[in-house]
Amino acid sequence: MSAEMKRSKKRKPLWLKVLFGVIIAIFIVVIGFAIYAYSVYDNAKKTVNDQMHNEVESIDRKVTKEKVSDLDPLNILLLGVDKRPGERGRSDSLMVLTLNPKQDQMQILSIPRDTRTTIIGRGTEDKINHAYAFGGVEMSINTVENLLDIELDYYVEMNMEGLVEFIDELGGITVQNDLDWVDKGFHYAEGELNLDGQQTLGYVRMRKQDSSGDFGRTGRQRQVIEAAIDKGANIASVGKINNFIDILGNNMETNMDFDDMQNLLSNYANVRHNTEEYMLQGSGKRIDDIYYYIVPDEELAKAHDMIVETGTN
Repeated sequence: MSAEMKRSKKRKPLWLKVLFGVIIAIFIVVIGFAIYAYSVYDNAKKTVNDQMHNEVESIDRKVTKEKVSDLDPLNILLLGVDKRPGERGRSDSLMVLTLNPKQDQMQILSIPRDTRTTIIGRGTEDKINHAYAFGGVEMSINTVENLLDIELDYYVEMNMEGLVEFIDELGGITVQNDLDWVDKGFHYAEGELNLDGQQTLGYVRMRKQDSSGDFGRTGRQRQVIEAAIDKGANIASVGKINNFIDILGNNMETNMDFDDMQNLLSNYANVRHNTEEYMLQGSGKRIDDIYYYIVPDEELAKAHDMIVETGTN
């Protein structure tokens, strides 16, 4: 055997080792990524189904699932709950989202928290945000359905205290502030503001220094939601995904299960490209020395028609 052939034989194991090394490295990376992706998926599924999911008697989810399967329009109640330690809490903000996937439309109807209405299940006239304090999410759902003469398909309840953790995990958000005020030592200057979690909570809670009252407050809440979505969509580290899931698991409640969320993400996501916003119009009035927001019947009828029209295929 020639010396050249011997050298060739000696080289082959080295090249084979390099080749196998590269293949193994790629295999490890791919498998590692798959395992991580599965761990995120598995954690999300367990968090949603075991921690966040809560059925309510007032919504027939069998009917809702049929609607989702047929890509029918959906009405979703959003409850921003101010639930501090030791308190049952009240619904600080109420919004009805109407999603129409066939028309790629979404409408957000805001209900001022001081709106005077009949509290269903209690039989009294009171501020609509007291429904949550009296009977939790069930009473809130029944009261909103009665107020607007609609049927709700889902609800999502978010504890506003969890907003602090969520925004901090995002690394803060940026908003465009139209007012100038000071609260708890922080100057909310007019113009572009970079806010951490605690500052964001103060931003969405403030209304006494705003002549627009609940209108201004609701506008700031929508600003924060939009800023959080924009920032969340651009998170550099996917390693934070599990942290966000855990935060939501501790602060969010809904009658959606994990499959529902996947279906909405897959089939209803495009509705955000055509969004309309509206707040119930009315006027303030003091009754027995208590401030209420009075919404006329014709305004309620208008809001009902807007929801029905948005939900028309």
